[in-house]
Amino acid sequence: MLNTSGRKQSLDISRVGDRADDLAKRLHDSIVGQNEAIAPIVQMYQTHLVGLSSTGRPIATFLFLGPTGTGKTRIVEATAEALLGNPGAVVKVDCGEFQHSHEIAKLIGSPPGYIGHRESLPRLSQEALDKHHTASVKISIVLFDEIEKASDALWNLLLGILDKGTLTLGDNRRVDLSRSLIFMTSNLGAAEMNALLSTRLGFAPAAECRNNERLEERIAASGVEAARRRFSPEFINRLDKIVVFKPLGDAELEEILDIELNAVQRRLFQSKSSCALELHVSEAGKGHLLREGTDTRYGARHLKRAIDRLLVQPLANLIATEQVRDGDVISVDFCSDSGELVFWKELSNLTQQEEVAAITDEVVPIFNAHVAVPVWTSVPQTQLAPV
Repeated sequence: MLNTSGRKQSLDISRVGDRADDLAKRLHDSIVGQNEAIAPIVQMYQTHLVGLSSTGRPIATFLFLGPTGTGKTRIVEATAEALLGNPGAVVKVDCGEFQHSHEIAKLIGSPPGYIGHRESLPRLSQEALDKHHTASVKISIVLFDEIEKASDALWNLLLGILDKGTLTLGDNRRVDLSRSLIFMTSNLGAAEMNALLSTRLGFAPAAECRNNERLEERIAASGVEAARRRFSPEFINRLDKIVVFKPLGDAELEEILDIELNAVQRRLFQSKSSCALELHVSEAGKGHLLREGTDTRYGARHLKRAIDRLLVQPLANLIATEQVRDGDVISVDFCSDSGELVFWKELSNLTQQEEVAAITDEVVPIFNAHVAVPVWTSVPQTQLAPV
């Protein structure tokens, strides 16, 4: 847009290119409630695409802090899936395996003359970094998980990587990490964050917005302070961004539940048993899953376990006992009398004779989530017998 003189044009610096915008959309589809973590990943990727990243350093280095189950590892996998088409395209280093200095040989290999030299490839070899490159994306994604558990030897190794973007292996070969996105996760400060939240899940109503903002600031400050106490200034100064993941509230868990149910539906369509089922979960059923899967200490992981226990495992029983077959529509609801989920199927894949025989106005038992006790109803439906 031109100004009155006609010589200058205003520019919108908040816009991003198509590829970076696609990455942002895909991360927002997978990650809930952590916009502060998505924005710097997208910005660093955009900077790399136009060739303005700092030379001689990794593309970007991030330290993710926060309680367990808030999405720290998941966002790394989602980035790999968006850029490389595979959530497993991550060179993952579990720092719990490197609590002693001599174990650093697993990462860089043993020097010539030592026992074990050449017997196995170092985990941070150039081959491992380049393994998941695609024709269009030559980026490696490296994750140091639970970095606070690592020995000083690993931290010293990281200082060189973060500063120069190179690593020297035990046999003196050099590894180039200048085309790498390096992520580090840590639970440092999680206890302080949970103490600030007390027993509440999520945040207060909108009327207390200012209190919520102050609480979020205090949570972020406690995480950063815990990291500064644990890591040296040299280490902190080499990081591009420290992001504190917020504990998940009710609204975020509801979104995550929908994402997980969609994932269960995809698994049903891709089932090896050739039994592609359509799954419908009622609002009451979703509410029961949320009640069973809500725990501020464990975040979204507790919700995923509840879905596996209460939904996926009963569905597996139905498929294994051939009570359902390819093309059936399975409905799941919550029975307030028993306090459990109940399952039944609509007659979508039966022949006309089978359909007439199966439909009845008499009460019939519906398969119960515990695969033991039938619940009775007068709705016309197909019986799913307990096993």
